[in-house]
Amino acid sequence: MERLGFWGLLMGSVEKSSDSVKSLACSASTKNGDEESTSSKQASPLRSSGSRNTSPLGRVGSRNTSPSRQKVVKTKPRGFEEETVASFGKQVVADVQMEDGIWAMLPEDLLNEILARLPPFMIFRIRSVCKKWNLILQDNSFLKFHSNVSSHGPCLLTFWKNSPQIPQCSVFSLPLKTWYKVPFTFLPPWAFWLVGSSGGLVCFSGLDGLTFRTLVCNPLMQTWRTLPSMHYNQQRQLVMVVDRSEKSFKVIATNDIYGDKSLPTEVYDSKTDKWSLHQIMPAANLCSSKMAYCDSRLYLETLSPLGLMMYRLDTGQWEHIPAKFPRSLLDGYLVAGTQKRLFLVGRIGLYSTLQSMRIWELDHTKVSWVEISRMPPKYFRALLRLSAERFECFGQDNLICFTSWNQGKGLLYNVDKKIWSWISGCALQSCNSQVCFYEPRFDASVH
Repeated sequence: MERLGFWGLLMGSVEKSSDSVKSLACSASTKNGDEESTSSKQASPLRSSGSRNTSPLGRVGSRNTSPSRQKVVKTKPRGFEEETVASFGKQVVADVQMEDGIWAMLPEDLLNEILARLPPFMIFRIRSVCKKWNLILQDNSFLKFHSNVSSHGPCLLTFWKNSPQIPQCSVFSLPLKTWYKVPFTFLPPWAFWLVGSSGGLVCFSGLDGLTFRTLVCNPLMQTWRTLPSMHYNQQRQLVMVVDRSEKSFKVIATNDIYGDKSLPTEVYDSKTDKWSLHQIMPAANLCSSKMAYCDSRLYLETLSPLGLMMYRLDTGQWEHIPAKFPRSLLDGYLVAGTQKRLFLVGRIGLYSTLQSMRIWELDHTKVSWVEISRMPPKYFRALLRLSAERFECFGQDNLICFTSWNQGKGLLYNVDKKIWSWISGCALQSCNSQVCFYEPRFDASVH
């Protein structure tokens, strides 16, 4: 029993508690005797149950077509990394008989720390074990341990509505390379659309009848609330930012042009539960839908004056940045990186045969855009088959994601590692789906 780690303790208790989570317990305990080979076989994520077995000794009752004098050579499984293959040679710990009396006395703090280190989406599965675990999301001790655990990592949240206008949501975990279905029926039946996500919260805006509403929710906790009405309660472009140290969030409503009237910038603060009025942006023509927030600053593309408009959240003032856009830029998206890094992503070229996708970074000292990467032609042709085809682009933590309306997959680019990779899945196939980066957290409060 001393050889079992934290996962062994957790998985053993889950196995005795419920049959619905036996798949979790199998990773912490293995069978002895003749079942060791079966256990290691099932642990391989790259070998399907219907794959063809060509080993002369691996097929029971089948005809051995290999020559009788052929020497059987032991090789490592194809497609495994060196550390994965090395783990196959380790001695398997024998199954230990779990006694209910002993495991029932597992300290509460130790249990909460173990559960807090599980992938967030696993909590929905283990809640069916017992009544106590079903109420774990209301346990302040568990939430405290979870807040001290490092982030699960970036995820992609995809939101759409099916034919009966029922909201649907799927989350793709980049660390686990897996799609998870998240129930979204807890939201009100409004005509709303996705604004964005920050610090575990997701923001929506839409119409409740004829009234414009702003809504903030935590998908993992299944909690939500409506924000108070703005001073100028009209459809606005919104950005939400979460401050985990202060356990609060803010929503910035830019001064979109509404008819012939310029609207002042409004900022909502969850600590005061009020909207405050700020300066009207001094711009005559702006691309308000293409904006990014980083380092306590909000950036928007403007055509008049040409360049960027920057809103400082600490002072509530707008500033103009005369950073000229690259020549022959067809469409550009501002993408926020880590710290002060700001990227511009767009297509270059007037003709389809000469078009390419490029990424620039803003040089704050020289106030100019510096090209840092280009999308390889094979990825560009696969993402955009037509020269006029529309695409969407967004980013977080130096990760940039591209999606196209006519493609059932997304393209991810890691700026630091300079790696391109595809993200496939049915959740990206809907033409009316909305996607953003998402950080799953249980301790993110909507209040």
